[in-house]
Amino acid sequence: MPTTLPDSEYRTRLTAVRARLADTDADAAAFFSATSIDYLTGFDHIQTERPVLLVVAPDAVGIAVPRLEVERVEPNPRIDHVVSYFDYPGGQPVETAAGLCRELGAESIVADAEGAPGVMGYEGPPLSDFLNVETQSWVPRMRWAKSDAEIDLIRESAEWANLGHRYLADYTEVGAHPATVSQRASTDASRAMLDTLGNRYDVRVRGGGPVHAGYISGDETRLPHGHTPNERLSEGDVLITGASANVGGYHSELERTMFVGSYTDDDEHYFELMCELQETAIQAMGPGVELAAVDEAVHERAREHGVADLLRHHVGHNIGMDGHEPPYIDRGWGERFPDDATMEAGHVYTIEPGLYAETAGYRHSDTVAVTDDGTERLTFFPRDIDSNTV
Repeated sequence: MPTTLPDSEYRTRLTAVRARLADTDADAAAFFSATSIDYLTGFDHIQTERPVLLVVAPDAVGIAVPRLEVERVEPNPRIDHVVSYFDYPGGQPVETAAGLCRELGAESIVADAEGAPGVMGYEGPPLSDFLNVETQSWVPRMRWAKSDAEIDLIRESAEWANLGHRYLADYTEVGAHPATVSQRASTDASRAMLDTLGNRYDVRVRGGGPVHAGYISGDETRLPHGHTPNERLSEGDVLITGASANVGGYHSELERTMFVGSYTDDDEHYFELMCELQETAIQAMGPGVELAAVDEAVHERAREHGVADLLRHHVGHNIGMDGHEPPYIDRGWGERFPDDATMEAGHVYTIEPGLYAETAGYRHSDTVAVTDDGTERLTFFPRDIDSNTV
């Protein structure tokens, strides 16, 4: 029951960055992205108006942080040097970061951005005002294919997402409010997860639990990203659910189309077509398969059934540390990225073709890993219509 990554994962990642660095003329690599910093070192922080810069030199790793992060980052065994500024705007974040680079012998760097992102009102000079900077996007590309240890965390996330979804189904009834059902299911699943894992759980949540489960209902299901309406559930309502869990900073995605009490003939028709489209996508997947081909297979099947006009988005996306990660299962992927056009072992995708009719939407989403010889479905809540009528 893994809940954290082994130290070897971070060593491998830093080694890969240094190998890329060695192929450049730069003295160090640098990263402003909070996700990239977490990926390389395990230091997890909220990206705010206070910039953080991680610097990876050939023989050392340093980080520039606001004063309020010093005690959190100093115990990190993968970071050798910590420098800080007091705060923004009173401090000098970028000047401090440039000074760290010079301490590590770097006057020329390859960074994931010219300067800190404009988050929460931050405005400041680019790092290129103080150092020679070229840009790179190494870490986002490294994250496409997951290691076995990463997939283990996503698989564990799917286990707890399944529990959250089960509570969600159990608590759903006519007259219930979607918001309170979601809160109850999320709280109870989080409590079970924390009680079971105890101090093995890697705390990466603030003010909420590690499991979230909820749904949209009513007319909002017609919209792929609908909101939860302020109306209690009625007999025959269509629900589009969602459940996930944070395990070591990694996530899965489980979604189902459910019905409150009963469903119409139209509901059953669209539900079964949606399931067929999802199965078409999963059957088309595998190592070496073109991403565009999977999306096209779904659209072709939808055209055969006369429902292509009810599709509103591509088949799915990679998932891991973020809810949406590239590459995307999209018919345009190969045209835009011809050198990275195929699925590889280690890619983990959400598979979620949806049909959005005039009165309701219908979408399942399952998290599926690409393996050396096929696929592995990580989420496992029942998909059939009777199991999803509550």
